[in-house]
Amino acid sequence: MTELGTLRQRLQDRARGLIKGGQCPTVDSLTKQCQSLLSRPYMKQIIRYTVETDNRDIPQLEYDIDHDVIKQLSDTYLGKNLIITDREQWGNDQIILAYRSQFHIENVFKEMKDRDIGSWWPLYHWTDQKINVHSFYCTIAVLLRALAHRRVKQAGIDISMKRLLAELDEIKEVIVLYPKKRGAKTSPQHTVLSKTSELQQSLLSILDVKPEEIAS
Repeated sequence: MTELGTLRQRLQDRARGLIKGGQCPTVDSLTKQCQSLLSRPYMKQIIRYTVETDNRDIPQLEYDIDHDVIKQLSDTYLGKNLIITDREQWGNDQIILAYRSQFHIENVFKEMKDRDIGSWWPLYHWTDQKINVHSFYCTIAVLLRALAHRRVKQAGIDISMKRLLAELDEIKEVIVLYPKKRGAKTSPQHTVLSKTSELQQSLLSILDVKPEEIAS
C-alpha cells in the first residue's frame, strides 16, 4: 500500500508539472510495476488497480481495497493452522492446549543457551561420549531448576526463573576462621550465611534448604 501510494503521488506530481525530468512511464511499464508490487499471495485479489492515461497522455494510477475479498480470505485461508497429531486418545481441547503450550519448550531451549543462567554453556568437550554425558547432566540441571521454580510458584511467589536464580545466587556462605588452639591439627571454623532478604529467606524455606546443607 505504501509503495503504491508513493507511485501514485509521483504520477500526480508529474501531471501537475512538479516532476519534469526523466522519461515518463508508460501504461505497460506501470502495469508491470504494479504486478511486481502485488506479487505476494492474495495481494492482487485484495487490491484492485487501474492504470489509465489522463488528457495529457500521462498515466495515472488508482487503486482500492476489496474488503469483501479480505473477509472471504479471513474465513477460509488467512490465519488458519492445521494441527496433526498421533495422540488419538486426546480430545480437541487437549490437542489445542498442547499446541499452545509449545512456548514452554521453546523457552527451555532459550534458557539453556543463555550464557548467564543457562546450563549448556560453556562446553569444554569434543568427543561424542563426553558431549553425551554433558548433555545428560545439563538436562538433569534443567529438570531440577524447573522443579524448584514450580515449587516456588506453587507456594505463591510468582517470579521468573531468571529472578529466582539471581536471588539464590546472591546467597553466600561465609566461613569464619578462629585461631588454632595449641595441639589442635586444624583451626576451628564456623560457616554462616550472608545477610539474606525476606524473599531469599522465603525461598530457602520453600526449597527446604538449611544452612548446614549449604555448608556441606
